[in-house]
Amino acid sequence: MQELFRYLFLIIFALFVLSFHHIECRSALPQNIDRLKSSLKHIDYKNLCMFRKNRLCNFLHEMNNATSDETKQDQELWKRGLSQFYSILGKAPSEALTQHGIALAKLPDFGSLAMSKCVLASLQNYNCGRDMISLSSILSVLNTTVVLKGIPQHFKSSDGDFMTLLNVMDQILLVKQSVPSKDFRLERVCKAKGLTGIQHILKQALRRQTNLEKAFNLSVDYRTKAQIKSNDWELIAKSLLAGYSSNVFASMKELQDRSQLYIRYNNSADKDIAELDSQSVLARATTKDPPSFVLVRDIRYSTSVRSKALLSFVGEIKPEWVEYGITRQLKLTSEEENRLNSNNIFQNALAKFSHRISMLLNNTAKAAILSGPAGTVFTSELHLRQNMVEEFHFQLENKNTPKSTQYTNLARNLESVMKMPQIFRPMQWRWQNQKQVIITVNCNTSTKTCDITVNARNSEYQNVKKEFDSFLRWLQDCAVIRHPNSGVSPRVFRPQVRSKYLDIEERIAHITDSKRTPIDLYNGAKGTQATRETRMEVVAWIAVCIFSCKLEGGFVRDWVVGNYTARPQNLLGNPKAWISYTNSIPYIDKEVVPADLDCHLPTHAYFDIEKFHDELYKYDITCKVFRQDWRYVLLIDEDAPTGPFTMDLIEPHVALTHDRIDFDVNNLSLEKDYTHELGMRVDIQQRPYLIELEAIVDNIKNKRFQILRPIDDLVQIRVDKMTKIRQWTQLGQPFSVVPSPNPKYSAVLVPLPRSTNLYQDIETDMKKKIGNSVQIVSIEQVKNPLLEDAYESMKKLIAKQCKSFNPNELPLYHGTKGPGIDGIRDDGYDDRYFNENGNWGE
Repeated sequence: MQELFRYLFLIIFALFVLSFHHIECRSALPQNIDRLKSSLKHIDYKNLCMFRKNRLCNFLHEMNNATSDETKQDQELWKRGLSQFYSILGKAPSEALTQHGIALAKLPDFGSLAMSKCVLASLQNYNCGRDMISLSSILSVLNTTVVLKGIPQHFKSSDGDFMTLLNVMDQILLVKQSVPSKDFRLERVCKAKGLTGIQHILKQALRRQTNLEKAFNLSVDYRTKAQIKSNDWELIAKSLLAGYSSNVFASMKELQDRSQLYIRYNNSADKDIAELDSQSVLARATTKDPPSFVLVRDIRYSTSVRSKALLSFVGEIKPEWVEYGITRQLKLTSEEENRLNSNNIFQNALAKFSHRISMLLNNTAKAAILSGPAGTVFTSELHLRQNMVEEFHFQLENKNTPKSTQYTNLARNLESVMKMPQIFRPMQWRWQNQKQVIITVNCNTSTKTCDITVNARNSEYQNVKKEFDSFLRWLQDCAVIRHPNSGVSPRVFRPQVRSKYLDIEERIAHITDSKRTPIDLYNGAKGTQATRETRMEVVAWIAVCIFSCKLEGGFVRDWVVGNYTARPQNLLGNPKAWISYTNSIPYIDKEVVPADLDCHLPTHAYFDIEKFHDELYKYDITCKVFRQDWRYVLLIDEDAPTGPFTMDLIEPHVALTHDRIDFDVNNLSLEKDYTHELGMRVDIQQRPYLIELEAIVDNIKNKRFQILRPIDDLVQIRVDKMTKIRQWTQLGQPFSVVPSPNPKYSAVLVPLPRSTNLYQDIETDMKKKIGNSVQIVSIEQVKNPLLEDAYESMKKLIAKQCKSFNPNELPLYHGTKGPGIDGIRDDGYDDRYFNENGNWGE
């Protein structure tokens, strides 16, 4: 009769636990429902008469006959139900209880099966029963970690939240046991201990503790063991692992991945990623190393969080305490595998760990496969990862032909880079935070060398090297690398025209005003009046105001200033068809206006793409990230009914090499908290260009543009898009805006691409005047600001003396060699060498 009573009690208890877990934090890895259904075939519901009227049992019975399209939540509940049935019962309900189930049946109700297992382990195996009973008493009345904030510092334990809560309970119970029960006043104790803020929680916990003590005093089996107190975190942690072994998380920083994030340490290929609750005792500043291995009670998910969970009630544990079995694969490149073999790293690891785990290098899978107790697997994985880290060295080299223009320009640009190594800091921060790769840039201006040191695995070193090689290509193609603070600072419109452009200032503020409220942003993203353009404004606001990016290019031109929109007429009902891919990078149809967002990432701060993604998620804005060596490309709102758009986020050290501008109307920029102002990326206000902000805005309003660089194949494509698709008008003939050289030099030469119209016109003209035998090796443009100013001044003086102020300016050719070329480039023509019979004085 007593056994029957225990059996019935256990069934009721199991049902209560299952119902309780329905509202607890869900698991991150729901299983396939069809695979689980077969497990229920052994359960005879008719014989479990006490189950039949229970809501959860009826639900499981119905699910046994259901199809596989149930909700994720239903699958989750079902999976929990099965796993907990079989943890208490035998293979089928008709069989006898397992010994573990019998032992659990003798315990009082602890609110969850997991906690019951923890308490049982503390009683049977770890001699810390009283610790676990006290800890379970306070944990059972806590659903959030807010309580941790109200606990004074002297109670907080370096071991984490569990020991912190236990310290609080121990202090209260110590006072309670030291005075007669009639004299105990919780309010007075809490005031003395600085715990008044959580007094209401402690009151419930003490009530729970009292009830559990009474229950254990009646227990024949556990009365004595329930009085044993150890205050030893190792024993308590091992007890907690008995119930929460699936809730062990490893620091991703330790696994050479993102800092401050955690991953569930198990067999699964799925990345169950989480971060510590900010209220946790173990939460630390980003500058400090996070705990490497933790055990948690709650894994909380929220629709307001994009892709990671929140770990609540956390304790730091040592790997050797964790005994559940797992198999891990550590992916390797051929070079990394050779390093493990050639340096005896793997053999040393075998000697150190193979008595506890299985270790194998799999050539087919290109991976090290580790199997055994999770704690030892974790330690061995860290051992291999740490020993694969090497120190690599290389230099930023100029490999061009000496004395060539390309060699000279790259040498000058490298010289400038050596004076501002801080431009690489965002790149260094990114690699350190995302992959634990340490990059050191050592610039020596005396030897004119830039030495790069990379501490990383070979696979990551190769990726770092690709980024620097990409930067060198950009650096070689630019005439003069810009200073981080170059360009024209934002300013308001001149008073004469400002009143005409109030609508522009309003749209500027939508992007640059850091005081915009979340409600305002929500309306722009999801309100009844939200459009594709207002959603683009929200994304731009996040980039500019939260992440200190600088917005430039087409969106400023088309939307902020022009207020233009356009859609492909044949694709109005299918906005997803606007997307096309080139080399796996998404692009938006040329007929869509505005098409994209262009941003330069900040030079003074680390840009975290995951946090940027999280900010978008808050406003229900989806995003796919594509990474190239020099930028992020984001595909945003791919499935939104308002239509998709792309976003370029250009690395700051690469952005400084973008020294040329194609059209005057593409030169505008926006910056944080300049709520009425527009800036310019490249200064084109000076002579000989004299293009001011108001002129650019007037051109945009009238759909006109000036071409500011020679027309090559790429520029021609952009011109065709503006004139043939968007119906803009080109003003005048193209002229070339070349940046001024470094003040140290008089002039800079810029190679003219063979594909440009100007190159072809010069080539044709020279062959016409000299003969077809002439062979042009290269054509280079000269930028000498002093000579340009002198020439423009002289031209004005001559124009004053000419009819209709026409100075009759003509392009001429002049031939010379050697030092003469350098002299003309740096100092201009010397009239003393004039000869009217010269060969090229036409």
